[in-house]
Amino acid sequence: MYKNLAATFVAACAFSLAPVGAFSQTQDTPPAAPLKVGFVYVTPLTDAGWVRQHEQGRLALEAALGKAVQTRYVENVAEGPDAERVIRDLARQGHTLIFTPSFGYMEPTLKVAQEFPDVKFESITGYKTAPNVAAANARYYEGRYLAGIAAGRMTRSNLAGYVAGFPIPEVLQGINAFTLGMRSVNPQAQVKVVWLNEWFNPTRERDAAMTLFNQDVDVIAFHTGSTAVMAAAQERGKLAVAYHSDMRKIAPDAQIVAVTHQWGDYYIRRARAVLAGTWKSGTVWGGVREGMIRVGDFGSKVPKAVQAEVLARQKDIARGTLHPFHATQVVRDNEGHPVIEKGQTLSDAQILGMNWLVEGVQGKPGH
Repeated sequence: MYKNLAATFVAACAFSLAPVGAFSQTQDTPPAAPLKVGFVYVTPLTDAGWVRQHEQGRLALEAALGKAVQTRYVENVAEGPDAERVIRDLARQGHTLIFTPSFGYMEPTLKVAQEFPDVKFESITGYKTAPNVAAANARYYEGRYLAGIAAGRMTRSNLAGYVAGFPIPEVLQGINAFTLGMRSVNPQAQVKVVWLNEWFNPTRERDAAMTLFNQDVDVIAFHTGSTAVMAAAQERGKLAVAYHSDMRKIAPDAQIVAVTHQWGDYYIRRARAVLAGTWKSGTVWGGVREGMIRVGDFGSKVPKAVQAEVLARQKDIARGTLHPFHATQVVRDNEGHPVIEKGQTLSDAQILGMNWLVEGVQGKPGH
C-alpha cells in the first residue's frame, strides 16, 4: 500500500492556452482549460488514515489553485491489474497529472506511463522513475522516533505493541525508529510486533491490538490503514500512537500523539509545475525539515513536560542535529549483530534497504 523505498521532486510540464478566435479582432483570449488531476486511492476514503491524508492534499490543491485545476479521485482500488485499469482510464479521460499513492501502484503506473507519454505521473511511495514518472515519499521514521519518545515516557509496563502491515523497509524503519526513540528515554522498553501481511483489514487490525493488550502491552503503535487499533486502545483503556492522521475523534482518551503526513504542499508544487511547463521527473524523500512529516496532536493524558520534550526533539530533527539512526553507542539488531557502529549515521541507501529489527524488538521481520 503505502510501502516504501524512497522519494519526491520538483516541477513542470507544458500547458497550452486555448486558441484565440480567428474572426474577432476584439475577442479576448479565452481562459485556459483547467488542468485535470487524478488521484487513485488504495482503500475506501474514511475519516482518518493513509487515504484521508492524500484526500486532504487533494483538497488543499483545489483550494490553492481554484479554477486552474479540476480534480477527481477513485477510491478502494486494489493494487495490481485493477490499479492499471483505473490509472489508464484516468489518462484516457484527459487527466494530464495523475497521483498514485501506494507502493503497489508503482509498476502499473510505469506501464500506463509508457502508453501516455504526455501525461505526468507521480508515484507516491514508489522508487522507480521514467521521463514522465516522478517518485516521492516521506521519512516516516522521523515521526516514529518522536512518537517512541512519548511512548517511552508514558508506558508503565515497559512493553509496547506494534501492529504492522508488511515487512518492507519502510515498515522496518518505523518499528526500529520507534524502538530507538522509546529506549532513548526508557532503556528497559521492549516492543512486541504482530505482522498482518495486509494493509487494510479493520477486523484483523483490532484483533491484533487486543492480542497485544492481553500480553501486558499498555501503549501501541501501528502501520496499517484503518483506525481499528486506535478504537481498540480506547475500548481497553490503553494508550496509542495515531498514524497518518490525528485520530482523537476515534480515541479521545487513548491517543498520546499522532504522526501525520502532509501532502498538500507537494501536490500544489507539482501541479503548478505542470501549469508552468516546468515539471520534471525525479525523486524526493522529505521529512520533518520539509514539512512532510509532523508529530503533534497530543492527547489529554500527556504531561506538558513530555509534550515539550517531543516538540524539542522535533526541532532538533528539523535543524539536522538529531538523526534517529545515528549511534552514540553501538546499535545491535535483536540477534546481537552490530548494525550501526558508534558514531555512525546510516546513509539513505542503508535506511532504504533496512532488513533487520533493532535490539528491544521481539520477533523477526515478517514473523
